[in-house]
Amino acid sequence: MKLQETAFFTQPLIRLKRDGPEKLHDAELLALVLRTGTRDDHVLALAHKLLKKYNFHRLADLSLKELQEELGNEYKAAQIVSLFELFRRTSKLKKGGFNATYFNSPQDVFNRFVDRFAPLKKEVFWIVLLDTKNKIVGEKEIFVGTLDASLIHPREIFNWAIRESAHSIVLVHNHPSGDPSPSVEDNEVTKVMKEVGDTLGIKVLDHVIIGDSKWYSFKGKS
Repeated sequence: MKLQETAFFTQPLIRLKRDGPEKLHDAELLALVLRTGTRDDHVLALAHKLLKKYNFHRLADLSLKELQEELGNEYKAAQIVSLFELFRRTSKLKKGGFNATYFNSPQDVFNRFVDRFAPLKKEVFWIVLLDTKNKIVGEKEIFVGTLDASLIHPREIFNWAIRESAHSIVLVHNHPSGDPSPSVEDNEVTKVMKEVGDTLGIKVLDHVIIGDSKWYSFKGKS
């Protein structure tokens, strides 16, 4: 059955115009994004099938390749990937991440990076450079992989901070598990970086570990 063959008043676009987007259920909204179905399913049936199998949380974690294998359609896979990326960017905008140019608390760090880190399956380590007023003057990904003090060399971090005339820095990394509690290696990396920063006169203001919906701040210890 094609979507056009279902009752006219139950079709997602008609309900959207009549009742508003807040009245539509998840599958109807997803169907409007996808616009068309596949050879086997009309678009609303396809949306129901996807959400029943994955739900939004798991669907958001699928890669373009995984979605293409699921749907047999590269463009539809790209539509869903783009949808969730827009979710992340909108969430970041609403929390002030796009507009935040100062770091005054771990919340500012969390807001800036949480949506960027959300889809990642590996740990990534970033450094943020600040001026004397804690205004951001630069940010850079330094390392990908499990944190280890022997792999993250202070020279790489502080050479860049010196070149950019940074007054202080903030260290940021993620825990893909969702639990931001620091590991032994996290503690060691933080200790080493703070010692080097103190020697060079470039203070490490904080090291923030970001999980699913919460963070750990070495400065605030929470």
